[in-house]
Amino acid sequence: MNSQAGGLPTRSNSAPTDRETVADSFKERLQGCGEFPLAAGTVTTVQVNLGKRCNQACSHCHVDAGPARTEQMSRPDIERVLQLVEHSDSVQTIDLTGGAPELHPDFRLLVERSRHLGKNVIDRCNLTVLLEDGMEGLVDFLAEHEVRVVASLPCYTKENVDEQRGTGVFESSLSGMAMLNERGYGVAGSGLVLDLVFNPGGATLPGPQDELEQRYHYELADRYGLHFNHLLTLTNLPVKRFADWLRRRGEYDSYLELLDSAFNPKTVDSLMCRSMVSISWQGELYDCDFNQMLEIPIELNNDDGRGSSAGTSIWQLESFDPLGGRSVTTAGHCFGCTAGAGSSCAGALS
Repeated sequence: MNSQAGGLPTRSNSAPTDRETVADSFKERLQGCGEFPLAAGTVTTVQVNLGKRCNQACSHCHVDAGPARTEQMSRPDIERVLQLVEHSDSVQTIDLTGGAPELHPDFRLLVERSRHLGKNVIDRCNLTVLLEDGMEGLVDFLAEHEVRVVASLPCYTKENVDEQRGTGVFESSLSGMAMLNERGYGVAGSGLVLDLVFNPGGATLPGPQDELEQRYHYELADRYGLHFNHLLTLTNLPVKRFADWLRRRGEYDSYLELLDSAFNPKTVDSLMCRSMVSISWQGELYDCDFNQMLEIPIELNNDDGRGSSAGTSIWQLESFDPLGGRSVTTAGHCFGCTAGAGSSCAGALS
């Protein structure tokens, strides 16, 4: 489903595309709205990347995940994350991602322990993983622990989904969604939340989130009798596999220009990096999932006020609370989160 960026603000001059120059351009935009350095607030969400193993290999994947990847978080690191969560007063939500997080052998342990600590849990699910061998009983498990499922479904048509994610993925995704619906997910009054995620199939920005949500509700209910709660629109950031896809098509520079020209200062207050910390499968700390993939580490503020990012990991913390108030490390790809209506793990920002 290709969405156009009509009606977005434009600049009179083309945006520079050299990586460092684009980063400087983003810094200038933040300075222009009085938000540089970008300050993080209280950490309410801890996003944990459990590994790169996935049963899909999508063309837009910024994680470079796939069936052949074997990287996964160790049990000691998982235990350390849980210890830090227990000692962090501000953390409310544990956001599990990958790859396909459900393929990690300790996925259910992490969910159970997080819920025992009274935390909300999000499972970022690709829907088709629910059909994999060894996933029997997973839907019941998610429902029993009231896990919020945020599921990728980049369109409501077979052609667009299969082009982006692989042949047969659309039908398998609908089967996974039906399994969730049967257990009560997405059904009014059940209390079990199923949100869907839309991202464009090409080098464009998402359309208006509320309009797309209405269309998704109509198409999925009318054609397939399927239901969900909310639609979250995400902008594809020029990182890893999607960046390579853009370069092969000769669209990398023009996409950066699009993101730059669509900068929206109203999105800055709600950027996900201001309330979230991202943890890699190796236990390293980052401001967001995209910085993680580009290996741009988090910077902690020292007593003298200067930032330090040397070897920052979960083993150097006693809780996540001190991460509030840090200066967020930004770069050129951050334009993707501030373009148009904005983009975050929770969908549009403005």
